[in-house]
Amino acid sequence: MTIQMYGTLWCSDCKRAKKFFADQRVPYDFIDIDGDEEGMRKVEEANGGKHIIPTIFFDDGSVLVEPSNADLAARLGLQTQARERFYDLIVVGSGPAGLTAALYAAREGIDTLVIERGGVGGQAGVTERLDNFPGFPEGISGAEFADRLKRQAERFGVEVLTAQEVTAVAVDGDYRVVRTADGEEYRAWAVLIATGSTYKRLGIPGEDDFIGAGVHFCATCDGAFYRGKEVLVVGGGNSAGEEGLFLTRFAAKVTILTRGEELSASRVVTEKVRSHPKVEVITNATPAEFKGADGKLSSVVIKDVDGGRTRELKPSGVFVFIGLTPNAAVVKGLVNVDAQGFITTDGTLQTSQPGIFAAGDVRAGSTKQAASAAGEGAAVALAIRRYVEPLAGGRPSADAAVAGQLTAP
Repeated sequence: MTIQMYGTLWCSDCKRAKKFFADQRVPYDFIDIDGDEEGMRKVEEANGGKHIIPTIFFDDGSVLVEPSNADLAARLGLQTQARERFYDLIVVGSGPAGLTAALYAAREGIDTLVIERGGVGGQAGVTERLDNFPGFPEGISGAEFADRLKRQAERFGVEVLTAQEVTAVAVDGDYRVVRTADGEEYRAWAVLIATGSTYKRLGIPGEDDFIGAGVHFCATCDGAFYRGKEVLVVGGGNSAGEEGLFLTRFAAKVTILTRGEELSASRVVTEKVRSHPKVEVITNATPAEFKGADGKLSSVVIKDVDGGRTRELKPSGVFVFIGLTPNAAVVKGLVNVDAQGFITTDGTLQTSQPGIFAAGDVRAGSTKQAASAAGEGAAVALAIRRYVEPLAGGRPSADAAVAGQLTAP
């Protein structure tokens, strides 16, 4: 499918549509109509002379004007509503932990629904290449890995919703309740939270203004936009080092900025960074402000950690890798978390709330690696089976469960 999106770099709805396509791993061409007379003319023709953006053209001749995420999901044929209202297990998140748990559970005869707000595969799905996942000696692209895992889960009967956000998880007696952004409510005996984590932001002036227009959090998603240009990587750990090295495939120069006296990455990564001819490391400094005009980043103000001296760098793009924040908002106040907000679990990966489990990057103590996440998915599926079997053995009708009119079995 060929998709052309006409808009501007400063348009908030354009940024939202871009994020939707990126989350779903849908390729598209973006045409910035600022200063593009032909692009402006095409937008006017599609909108009766009006300037409405984004205006999105599809290869079958159809056009969507200022579409919502629901409109985009419908146009792409994504399933956003479940076929049933009651399941044995609902998995929130579709990374390696969530999908592995789903396929293991389904193989055990557990009726399973997976709900994913973005693209299937989680962070692994947007990784350019997985080189350390067992069983793939030549490596495998993140997109292909995610697609294979989804097809494998569906082969065992797992139902997968995409482009659908879970807004809350609740408890109603023996039932666990999952509410989605479109107002739907689904019930289950058990819920697995496998929502992963997201990159932390800097929280400095200008950051929000230039996200997607010079400031990025995913090198594999946006690195190719900076072919032959200079970029800045913020962070000193393994993620910053590895992503910085990846960016050398496109950028003419990569500068890594860390607030520490040295990189905190592993010795192997640090040696690769220090020896790469395209990489420069600046220590003891941190970004203070992003500057620009007309929605485009022009410079970054950096500040010395000790003396407070400031100076400006002028990279074409900035990639931020300063740590992870757990995506645990859907169970806020419902289950116990650690000081960083990651969900704590017992030895069976069950949370402090019976019937609610957690696995993968959102869980405290996880290693944040795809292979270990898949292992946690397999382990938690077996624990969920043991939890669900006594409840589902004499399961009453799903209709009554949905209506919430049943007493605990």
